[in-house]
Amino acid sequence: MRIGWPRRVSAQVLLIQVLITGGVTALAIGLFLAPLSHQLDEQAMHRALAIAQTVAAEPQVAQSLLTSPPTPDGPVQAEAERIRTATDASYIVVMDTHGTRWSHTDTARIGEHVSTDPSVALGGHDIMQIDSGTLGRSARGKVPLRDAHGKIVGAVSVGFAYTGLRARLLAVVPLLRYAGAALAVGVLAALWAARRLQRATHGLAFADISALLDEREAMLHGIREGVVALDPHGRIRLLNDEAQRLLGLDGDAAGLPLDEALPPGRTTDVLAGRAEGKDLLTVSGGRVLVANRMPTEGGGAVVTLRDRTELELLGRELDSTHGLLDALRAQDHEHANRLHTLLGLLELGLHEAAVDFVAEVADTHRASAEEVSDRVHDPLVAALLVGKAAIAAERGVSLRIVPGTLLPDRVVDPRDLVTVLGNLVDNALDAASGEVEVELRPERDTVLLRVGDDGPGVPPELRGKIFDEGWSTKQSPSHRGRGLGLALVRRLAERYGGTARVAARAGGGAVFTVVLPEALADQDLDLNLDLAERGAAAPALTGGAG
Repeated sequence: MRIGWPRRVSAQVLLIQVLITGGVTALAIGLFLAPLSHQLDEQAMHRALAIAQTVAAEPQVAQSLLTSPPTPDGPVQAEAERIRTATDASYIVVMDTHGTRWSHTDTARIGEHVSTDPSVALGGHDIMQIDSGTLGRSARGKVPLRDAHGKIVGAVSVGFAYTGLRARLLAVVPLLRYAGAALAVGVLAALWAARRLQRATHGLAFADISALLDEREAMLHGIREGVVALDPHGRIRLLNDEAQRLLGLDGDAAGLPLDEALPPGRTTDVLAGRAEGKDLLTVSGGRVLVANRMPTEGGGAVVTLRDRTELELLGRELDSTHGLLDALRAQDHEHANRLHTLLGLLELGLHEAAVDFVAEVADTHRASAEEVSDRVHDPLVAALLVGKAAIAAERGVSLRIVPGTLLPDRVVDPRDLVTVLGNLVDNALDAASGEVEVELRPERDTVLLRVGDDGPGVPPELRGKIFDEGWSTKQSPSHRGRGLGLALVRRLAERYGGTARVAARAGGGAVFTVVLPEALADQDLDLNLDLAERGAAAPALTGGAG
């Protein structure tokens, strides 16, 4: 079985932590013991030197060396052993000037030449050293031995066994026990951290985690849904490309609190979890979004965003198509009735009455269309009002253009005005019981738009909520959600720097007022362009007449 580097993250972390803990412990012990060992060696050598000086200072030792032979039972050996026993030294060797031992722990070596060089001590100098002799490695002190006249007659060598020093070192250093305990605690802590890391990483290897991160990045930036990850404190942790596009943010938004990155409103409330539910509708930057928020462990959350703008537009187009079909069906029914009436008049021979009837019907339709075109010069807005008038007639509601209405043909973006007016007229037709009023008035570059109905009106306590995304009192159709029309109206008004509000209508009902600043092009610019076009066309007309 081959032992190799572990693959799991937890096992690698455990091994690394054990190695680091053991290395740090060994380094700490080494840094502590190195000077301590040197200090103990110094103390042992100084002690040996002091004892050797004490022995050399005894006059009897020098006198006995000169007056007695080197024998195991001689006076020099007896005095040396007495002092050795009292000082716990390993040996005390007294030698003459020829290096011959007169005392030794092993009496068999008395009379032999010493194993180390005694020349320094016999030369009159004290010496301290760590050296090896017949008793092994020891800390030694050597001093010259002088007689009563100061003449060197020999030397004294005292030593302490080096193995004894190591034993003393280990005995006086409890750090080893503490280091062992610290190492054991460190290993247990590393084991606990590795187990916890194993649960957090699900036993994955570094290669697996790296692959998962690469796959996650590819998936997040490749899907067509916005993904926003939030931490427990409501800060943005992750924002993929689609979420940046839908919310109008950039990559620098990561790390910011949600309330700072996004303006106040329903979108922020949905992402922060203050609005609860599934498939919540919200409007951000003119886009209709469907949001779902999923909490994660630790208090965070992941929010997914789907762009339903195109689907919502298709739904509204479908609603308009249904309305046009209803209007065409009503007109077909009305046309059939008129044809039947006309046929009856002709069969009765009332030809003049038939002519008058046809003229009256044609004048009525022409008057209605001409009234709209005379007051509303933009073709898209005028066509919208004509179509809505037909739908209103089918529902038995009168769509009336308020006197004073005048919309010039210099609307900057007619589609935005059609969106606002269409949503307000649709809501008014749904609520009205008999009449809907539309007013369009220019004020320099601003368009003031009012739509009123004689329905039940909007209670004061609900007037601040009806413009919120997802709020509606109507049942949602199967192909799209409710509560977005008025939200889009308010967003468009705010985009232009204007306002959208609702109030009570005189005589009952509600009136919606929308102000769209800079919705009209500069009148002086249009006049200059018109004069330029006329000046360019004048030569051609003159040439044609000639």
